[in-house]
Amino acid sequence: MRKRRDALKNPEQELRVFRNRSLLAAALVVLMSGALVTRLVYLQVVQHEVYTTRSEDNRVRVEPLPPTRGLIYDRNGRLVAENRPTYNLTIVPERVDDLDATLELLVDILDLPPEKAEIFHERAYQRQRPYQPALLMSELDERQIARLAVNRYRLPGVEVEAQLLRYYPDPKIMSHVLGYVGRINAEELRELDSGEYAGTHFIGKTGVEKQYESVLHGKAGLRQVEANARGRVVKEIGRTDPVPGKDIVLTIDERLQQLAYDLLDGRRGAIVAIQPKTGDILAMASSPGFDSNLFVTGISRKDYRALRNDLDLPLYNRAARGQYPPASTVKPYMALAGLANEVISPDKTIFDPGYYKLPGFDRRYHNWLRWGHGRVDMRRAIEVSNDTYFYRLAHELGIDRLSAFMHRFGFGEDTSYDVYGASKGLMPSREWKRERKGQVWFPGETLSVGIGQGYWLATPLQMATALSVLANRGKWVTPHLAKRIGDEPVKPPPAKPDIELDDKWWDLVRDAMGRVMSGSEGTARRVGAGLEYRMAGKSGTAQVFTLDNDERYNADELENRLHDHALFTAFAPIDDPQIAVAVVVENAGGGSSHAAPLARAITDAWLLPDDNALDKAAAEIRERGTHATP
Repeated sequence: MRKRRDALKNPEQELRVFRNRSLLAAALVVLMSGALVTRLVYLQVVQHEVYTTRSEDNRVRVEPLPPTRGLIYDRNGRLVAENRPTYNLTIVPERVDDLDATLELLVDILDLPPEKAEIFHERAYQRQRPYQPALLMSELDERQIARLAVNRYRLPGVEVEAQLLRYYPDPKIMSHVLGYVGRINAEELRELDSGEYAGTHFIGKTGVEKQYESVLHGKAGLRQVEANARGRVVKEIGRTDPVPGKDIVLTIDERLQQLAYDLLDGRRGAIVAIQPKTGDILAMASSPGFDSNLFVTGISRKDYRALRNDLDLPLYNRAARGQYPPASTVKPYMALAGLANEVISPDKTIFDPGYYKLPGFDRRYHNWLRWGHGRVDMRRAIEVSNDTYFYRLAHELGIDRLSAFMHRFGFGEDTSYDVYGASKGLMPSREWKRERKGQVWFPGETLSVGIGQGYWLATPLQMATALSVLANRGKWVTPHLAKRIGDEPVKPPPAKPDIELDDKWWDLVRDAMGRVMSGSEGTARRVGAGLEYRMAGKSGTAQVFTLDNDERYNADELENRLHDHALFTAFAPIDDPQIAVAVVVENAGGGSSHAAPLARAITDAWLLPDDNALDKAAAEIRERGTHATP
């Protein structure tokens, strides 16, 4: 048995196997050692600069420094858009291991309602540049800041940063002029310069804030900081300071703007006042307004839904975008068109039986005074606002000459220099109707245009602009909102060529507009009573819907939103115009009764010598209300 076991054991073979395995193990050790040495050489020598840079980036990083947004003042130096210090909560998604868990933790730490969690997710996941902080929340209070500080070790990538936040002291009265700033959205992010807007969370959305965004924003700076292993800043190594945005001084007079807004007293409408000689827009009030501060940090869905669904459209800038039939306020321009085209002479009279009929047609186009004004010439036609005279004039001019002449005053065009989103209105023509409606122009449509009705639409800003040109005897001065940017005055070029007409024609029309306020038959003579200066005006009453040929307007049978719009335009003093005003009050009724008193309140406040006239007028309006008419 033993002999058999010895036969099974082969020492030589075992030795051979052991040697082979030892050699193989040694070869593997040598091979692996060589690979390790090769890798070390590659990392330490070949890739030395790469990994040195990466290591340095982990220790030293570059952070953007957002610029301070420029301030906005009114013409008297009153601050109308300022910056207030606040604390923002930001997060850099790339520095967070579990973004969803971190957001939930933030909601829990700050004890926020459930809807905030959804907002946090939207803002954190909004498309943005890599390693740029996403703004989660603004205006943190002391309690929230303290809770975040205590839990800081649990929140990598989350920072509380101090920044300046836009604030509007008079948000409602200036809301449509200034507009507002808001959070930068994904679409804006794609279009903005990544360098200039690094670290910036807000951008101008509407109004002056949007129009002059490039001026107000400034340029971002940079700082190099050293951070620890947790990513917290230890010290600042270097800095390039940001360039702050430039301040803007507006042409707006904040007190006159306040008065205009108070005069409208919550009713739907607009008031625009312009200084004819300079083109300075002194007031541009749209009512109702809205609290523009709500939009700065992000308006809630509930508040935005309330504004959007409000039938009075508080977000709509009626002063620059509201389009209304200019009604009888256009009759002075019609008279100038007739004189310029030699269709009428100042002393030529017609007889008004209370209506006008196109030659060869039986339909009657009624004067607002059903029994007519009898014999009227150009001056009396403007003074009493006779429709029959201007029906006939419009027919003799024709739509082609009429439309071309009105374009010279800026109707149908945006002639403002810097009013964001200003509408062009609509100055109809034969070509416009053919292109837009595929129809020919009918003679009766020219008659409607002749009294500022039909297809003709104009904004209050356009009405005030055209009136400024008339007050200037045809000289064009472009209306504008910015008076000075930084230290540089703003001098916009003329929007259109001057209108060269005979001086006596300008005098005739201006005198006729003076009779509207002070003549024995003037439509606004009651409003003009007691004037301390000569004032030129023209009333207008714009239909909201079309009446049948023999149908009479009866406001008592209609709901309020179907009542006529009240319009009035005026400038003063006649001999040396200092202010031109356009007033529109929606669904208020007659222009002389409901819009003219507002225009006079504006001119009184601007022209009377009392330094406190504006403040006193605003106080009186607030005390007694504005619905009573003279």
